[in-house]
Amino acid sequence: MIKRKDTHERCTERTTEALLKIEEETGVSNDIIVMIQGDEPMVTPEMLNEAIQPMLNEDSIQVLNLMSELKSKKEHEDPNEVKVVVDLKSNALYFSREPIPSWKKSAAEVPMLKQVCVIPFRRDFLIKYDQLKPTPLEIIESVDMMRVLEHGYKVRMIMTDAKSYAVDTLEDLRYVEEQMNDDSLMLQYQSSGR
Repeated sequence: MIKRKDTHERCTERTTEALLKIEEETGVSNDIIVMIQGDEPMVTPEMLNEAIQPMLNEDSIQVLNLMSELKSKKEHEDPNEVKVVVDLKSNALYFSREPIPSWKKSAAEVPMLKQVCVIPFRRDFLIKYDQLKPTPLEIIESVDMMRVLEHGYKVRMIMTDAKSYAVDTLEDLRYVEEQMNDDSLMLQYQSSGR
């Protein structure tokens, strides 16, 4: 069993600590580490493939996040949903728990996007992340990826069509349980007796 520090502010820091301890114990190093945040119970193997494939195709990508469209104004205003705006090459420009971009002008013409917390890192960049000083916007927004952006690195965003809802409230839990009733992976898991 891996014992860890209880002083980490960010899940990325916990992931780095676990990676280094696992590598020390096993003597094995991996090129790509995929961090899946615990509030994302609807992650599928296909989503992992979507997240990793661009890194296999393009060596310059150091960190990547999945993203999907926000489905409602309620979701857009929910502070538990991390919103993201991207440039024309699908690199993140900014992450926020606030509603970005604004609904005031041309909202129908601009996709409203959210971060889906399936986040592959190149191993060495994950370690570098851990050595970077926390940043003001990272702290204010409570979003790990802001540290990457504020230090001048890129976060590639990849669109997924997979349904994914984070569980941050009891209402979220009920909704996700309902969505997973007919989920083929859940049915397969239940039939195996696990």
